Amino acid sequence: MSSPKTLKQVMSEQGKCFLVPCVYDCASARAVEMCRFPAMLLSGGEVSISRNGVIDYGFTNLNDLEEVVSRVAQTSSIPLIADIEDGFGGPLSVYRAARRLSMAGAAAIQLEDSADMEESTSILPREKYMAKVRAALEALEGSECLLIARSNADPFDPAQMKEGCERLQEAIDLGASMGRTVLAMMVLVGSLEQAEQMAKIVTGPKVYADVRAEKGPDGHYHPSVTMDQLTPLGFVMCSSHYTMKAAMEGMLEHGLKNYEAQSVAYTFETAPATGVESFSASGLFDPQAYLALENSFTHGNKEYTIVGHAVEEYPADKFRVVPIKDRL
Repeated sequence: MSSPKTLKQVMSEQGKCFLVPCVYDCASARAVEMCRFPAMLLSGGEVSISRNGVIDYGFTNLNDLEEVVSRVAQTSSIPLIADIEDGFGGPLSVYRAARRLSMAGAAAIQLEDSADMEESTSILPREKYMAKVRAALEALEGSECLLIARSNADPFDPAQMKEGCERLQEAIDLGASMGRTVLAMMVLVGSLEQAEQMAKIVTGPKVYADVRAEKGPDGHYHPSVTMDQLTPLGFVMCSSHYTMKAAMEGMLEHGLKNYEAQSVAYTFETAPATGVESFSASGLFDPQAYLALENSFTHGNKEYTIVGHAVEEYPADKFRVVPIKDRL
């Protein structure tokens, strides 16, 4: 069994800013991995929707998050960053959360300075946030898990922008004094101009949050900022929300067609990404490889079926293949 790469190794190999999709469960993580993205970020908001059926309003607890992190990290070959919101409380809660999630398999944890779930730009006093940062760094000592210090400061408020940047640089410096790598994220920075302003104060490694696209004069959407523009500013990663939107769009498209026709023929014939004509996604999880592993133990010749029906082969010509032993 191969050892998964650490996030630090991935950043070193990429050598420039790269896109990191947000995921929310094992299936979304599988899709991101198949498409050859080098890392992923567990979205707190989308975990709340997928697991609890409600929006991100503080309903997800540490036990919920630990279970999701453990399952996703165990079944994937790429590093997983975990959004731990405000750490579920004060410094002791942060310490406990950081230890448990790093042991569960998180390659990095993202800790925000929000003071109120109902007001995202209401931030903690700096000294209170730095106490949480110190707790997280202490908890991660001896592990390969990194810390991403995140500020919810409003970049349109000059005073908040300055304060947010300064506390993030202080977190980076604190990490360096403890021999730890800390990355900085200002989640509301949403333009190249704001990224440039941030880079003047935050000189350490940075994560650009939730990259967007804007409609141009041609009627098409174009990136609001590119990886090539962010790299010289010291940004090493760029998070992106697309997986849940894509999943919902696909399910709704197929649902509307199938409901109207009272048939699943549309789903069988519509497979633009995979080319696998079927009603089931089982083939995309390489089920025959699991049975091949079992057969190596039993010396049998069992094949995977769904209630006796054959399952399509995994489209290995299009997507990343990971040994099944590394998923169990």
